[in-house]
Amino acid sequence: MASTLTRRTLLQRSGLGIAGLASGSMLLADPSPAPAPRPNIVLILADDMGFSDIGCFGSEVPTPNLDALAAGGMRFTQIHNTAKCFPSRACLLTGVYAQQCGMDRSFKAITNAVTLGEVLRPAGYRTLASGKHHSEESLFDRGFDHYWGLRDGCCNYFNPGLQRQGEPVPAQKHARVWCDDAKVSNPFTPADPKFYTTDAFTDKALGWLKQYKNETNPFLLYLAYTAPHDPLMAPAEDIAKYKGKYDEGYGPIRAARWKKQQAIGLFDAKTCPLSKPEHRKWKSLSAKERKLEAQRMEVYAAMIDRMDRNIGRVVDLLREQGKLENTLILFASDNGASDQAPRPKQNDPKAPVGSLARWESLHQSWANVCDTPFRKYKSSSYEGGICTPMIAHWPKRIAKNKICRTTGHFVDILPTLAQLAGAQVPKTHNGQAIAPAAGTSLVPCFADKPLKRTAPLFFQWSKGKAAIDGKWKIVTHSTGKKLKWELYNLAADRTETTDLASANPKKVKKLADAWKTWEANCASK
Repeated sequence: MASTLTRRTLLQRSGLGIAGLASGSMLLADPSPAPAPRPNIVLILADDMGFSDIGCFGSEVPTPNLDALAAGGMRFTQIHNTAKCFPSRACLLTGVYAQQCGMDRSFKAITNAVTLGEVLRPAGYRTLASGKHHSEESLFDRGFDHYWGLRDGCCNYFNPGLQRQGEPVPAQKHARVWCDDAKVSNPFTPADPKFYTTDAFTDKALGWLKQYKNETNPFLLYLAYTAPHDPLMAPAEDIAKYKGKYDEGYGPIRAARWKKQQAIGLFDAKTCPLSKPEHRKWKSLSAKERKLEAQRMEVYAAMIDRMDRNIGRVVDLLREQGKLENTLILFASDNGASDQAPRPKQNDPKAPVGSLARWESLHQSWANVCDTPFRKYKSSSYEGGICTPMIAHWPKRIAKNKICRTTGHFVDILPTLAQLAGAQVPKTHNGQAIAPAAGTSLVPCFADKPLKRTAPLFFQWSKGKAAIDGKWKIVTHSTGKKLKWELYNLAADRTETTDLASANPKKVKKLADAWKTWEANCASK
């Protein structure tokens, strides 16, 4: 099915809201000039990727392009998401908690908030989005000049739609919704037999960068990959590169990642001890199980490898166009590696692992390895679920090979980019009051300056709940009126190995009361 532009959409894309139509006014950015040339912005998001899954954060997977961005810029070790795809993406786009914009329980339309596109486009930015949005509305209707990609949560990498002639039935839960600006397709069945989402999202982004290469105004490119979210799928030639790489099992890979993380300066074993393993013993698995487990990780690694090479294509074009020096590139993951294993409606367990017809997931043991050195995984509010490996690269403003240990959250991204763009967040938009900002600009971090945060950071997805205030963190994975909170000193125990709750009941109560107040004030009912 396809939809056309509505009157509301035309108003949104002109910069006029409903209120603006009545008054004849537009929501404009502060006319005062920014203190320095405004940067182009490339915001890249991986999907369900663990903290240690790229080379510059400890991985054995070669990611030379991301590693180069890290070497030429800054790595953040304490930036947090929400532990789940769609709430994280909502926070990233709006600068408010998912609970404030109606995206905390299920994915639907964003309410009482504006997106990065709706903030930066009135400030003169060309706004472009390619990839996964995970919503019930198109980013084309939310401030982006162009949006192409998956509006849904996940899809078959080779074919998100219906079976093509001469091919097996694509493994999937169901056909997915796809957007191409005003056109919405369900299903979307690509004609190209070589289609692969990671390549296709990049191709579309590169096309726009070439189309608008001569524009003098800066641009925002939001490039949101689905990799390495399940189904685990990659081109056969990429998978072949990792044949036998994971035959030794979980323990040795996790130990090697931990050793590398210490060697490259990410962590100190005294303040960040390796958490207890949450994976099975490799020797306890049958030969058949070990073979399948190794294959799963081979495909997962190939997906990250492919994503890195596509990011390299974007960097190469920016360099070729002479725009790399004044482009801020941010890279992060929307939650930790996933231990989940859904059962799709369409799946051929006899097809090769990693192919179009077979759905495979990572499962808990490899997720524990991918989130080294932390505990837990996706959907948990422990660090393994919510801590993202973030990179910031901007040659004009960020020094090379820096590590920032400042605590942050995805709600900080919009305030950061709005400040750099000289843009303002409106108080109302399309007749809705805009929720108060939850984030703090990370711009001081780019210059190694302290960040002044005035309130704790809060988390809630499913059973996972947490609050971070300075070095202190409370966290639980429980429900009910009386929550069992744990307390950790993240400055001395980054991996949450020693619960201090019983020795510090007042600290627990103070943070728990703050969390309850936050939940009562902004969580959707």
